[in-house]
Amino acid sequence: MKLYYSPGACSLSAHIALCESGLPFEAIPAPTKTHQLPDGTDYYTINPLGYVPLLQLDNGELLREGPVIVQYVADQAPEKALAPANGTLARYRLQEWLNFIGTELHKGFSPLFNPAVPAEAKGVFKERLEGRLKWVDGELAGRDYLLGDTFTVADGYLFTVSGWAPRVGVATEGLAHLQAYRTRVAARPAVQAAMKAEGLL
Repeated sequence: MKLYYSPGACSLSAHIALCESGLPFEAIPAPTKTHQLPDGTDYYTINPLGYVPLLQLDNGELLREGPVIVQYVADQAPEKALAPANGTLARYRLQEWLNFIGTELHKGFSPLFNPAVPAEAKGVFKERLEGRLKWVDGELAGRDYLLGDTFTVADGYLFTVSGWAPRVGVATEGLAHLQAYRTRVAARPAVQAAMKAEGLL
């Protein structure tokens, strides 16, 4: 498998999932600013949408969208328990979290990275995000990970997205459960491996 990623972008979630899975893969930088691969290839010729992550399977098929990619990866290594079994309520809980992180957090951060968005609008987005993160903080009380005691691919996604907060001035200092959670996830060897590979450590 080949993972196309941009350092520190949402593709870090898929990179973490692959490192946690133990499956063989090749990580290929596809910087979102230049869209040029290390060999000079225009990334748009591989993914016309131009964004990451993109997972190329061994048979050449392409998978887009982070929440889909991480579930695919988890299902290829069921012994790692990175996702509950399909058809169980726990699996729907995982999808609930992946959907929430994708729509309420990830997409909430996007305007804050856009220099064309006026400061007043950014203030509205920040306030909304801080409210959502405060709710997440409450959900993490008394549990190690989003689904309880077991790390899942949703944790890799939340870790990735919540890590953007300091870069755009979203306050998380008072969120003790979230801060402890981030420390816990960051200490995982696979998370360290993915971050080192992306030059983030």
